[in-house]
Amino acid sequence: MRTATAWCIAAAILGLIAPGPSGSQARAPNPPTEEGFLATPDGQRLYYRKIGDSPRIVIQPGRLLAYAEFEWLGKDFTLISYDMRNRGRSDLVADDAGISFEHDVADLETVRRHFGVERMALMGYSYLGKIVVLYALQHPARVERIVQFGAVGPDFGTEYKPEFVFRDDPVNPEARARLRAMRNEQNYHIMYPREYCREEWSVVHLPSLVGHPARADRVRIDVCDMPNEWPILQARHMRLHFEESGMTHQTPRNALPELRVPVLTVHGTRDRNAPYGAGREWAYLLPDARLLTVEGAGHHAFGERPELVMPAVERFLNGEWPEDAVRVTDDPRLD
Repeated sequence: MRTATAWCIAAAILGLIAPGPSGSQARAPNPPTEEGFLATPDGQRLYYRKIGDSPRIVIQPGRLLAYAEFEWLGKDFTLISYDMRNRGRSDLVADDAGISFEHDVADLETVRRHFGVERMALMGYSYLGKIVVLYALQHPARVERIVQFGAVGPDFGTEYKPEFVFRDDPVNPEARARLRAMRNEQNYHIMYPREYCREEWSVVHLPSLVGHPARADRVRIDVCDMPNEWPILQARHMRLHFEESGMTHQTPRNALPELRVPVLTVHGTRDRNAPYGAGREWAYLLPDARLLTVEGAGHHAFGERPELVMPAVERFLNGEWPEDAVRVTDDPRLD
């Protein structure tokens, strides 16, 4: 297994994530890849990428957000990564009723069935950290292990103790004002949606995903060539998927103690999108979960601190707990 020191060196040279642990290099240097679409029961097409030929399967919803950092898994595992419905290169969902957290859980089962996978590990980033747990609650026999990255909490609106919440505004106010004028005065987001998307990501999203804005170049997300990700369409998706579904969805907490799947939850202490307290809450509630704290990192901790996160993920997927992953015995929520 590549040591944390080696990851540091690789990250310093590349400025990005290293291609994979050295133990994986014993396998074929170019594992087979495949991409395409698969159909859901209600007729939506989900875009996927598959890399590797190992019987050890990792399924990752959220290809557009995290595949680039985890492609190295294809050397020792088979990684199946796909875009959620109405996102990335998957189909635009015309029917408002077809966009919800419940559909995300069902789509994960569709992906499993399509590839004939009996048991797998799951990786979920951001709200998908909740989706993979919801899936495991419904299909516990199918899931061997779960990794959560910057997961939202079990329920929207939970208040956490102040020491587990980080709030600041990393966005340059002049750049934000310029962006607002482009949208409100020039209709730039309608006339030039791709260009506006790139500007919004540069000004708002990338600095917000890392603990320190200077590390924004470590985020390997480039979504603006995909019309689904243009802000003019994302406004609808956010309303339907988060405001009308995610923000009202409640995790069945009484079922969580019965989920005996090992869960590694990875969370940055400067996460503005999903508070660090949310990661602590999952590790507190799930009976076989441990928390890997990434000090000073933001929501995209695996890209910001790959030298810490990637060896831990590899070790966990190989059946061992990372040394720095700990049990959480105190409830992080406010009384």
